[in-house]
Amino acid sequence: MTDENQKNESHKKKMQKQKESVDAHIAAADEERGVLILLTGNGKGKSSSGFGMVLRALGYDHSVGVVQFIKGVQLSGEEIFLKEKMPHVDFYQMGTGFTWNTQDRSGDIAAAERTWEQAARMLKDESLDLVLLDELTYMIAYKYLDEDMIIDALKNRPPEQSVIVTGRGGGSKLREICDTVSEVKEVKHAYNAGVKARKGVDY
Repeated sequence: MTDENQKNESHKKKMQKQKESVDAHIAAADEERGVLILLTGNGKGKSSSGFGMVLRALGYDHSVGVVQFIKGVQLSGEEIFLKEKMPHVDFYQMGTGFTWNTQDRSGDIAAAERTWEQAARMLKDESLDLVLLDELTYMIAYKYLDEDMIIDALKNRPPEQSVIVTGRGGGSKLREICDTVSEVKEVKHAYNAGVKARKGVDY
């Protein structure tokens, strides 16, 4: 047997073993229900990942709801796409922009409470297959919204509804009830090197 044939045979055996492992895990995952996902960390891409799952769900004609906390003053590609191309998506923005721009705690709390009313409504809606709560973690971190109220609503949502929460932090209570927690780590960021945020990439 040639060296190339040996490499091919070795590769085949490794892939067969890997397939057996993957198939076993797939067979073991037999519980059918919605999942709660937290996308956190200090790196770029949390919201982008959340909207990627929104796009995936829409590809299957699933019903989707999106609530954006913090953001809403600067226009984003996500907002344009959902409002103009996907008007059937239940979409709501807090609309105040970043807290360091508003510098108005009481105004931000009032806006957060109005926005949470929309989120709470979606979390009770059995017709929604997927709900994205973008930047919700900041509402907990800044104590703009009651943490236990949020946890309770997430835990008591319809069984088949999946929810994505994005934002840095979020606290141990949120992590504990989530089915999947992914942390995006910053290794490099163009902004720190003086590169401007780019339309269609950063917003």
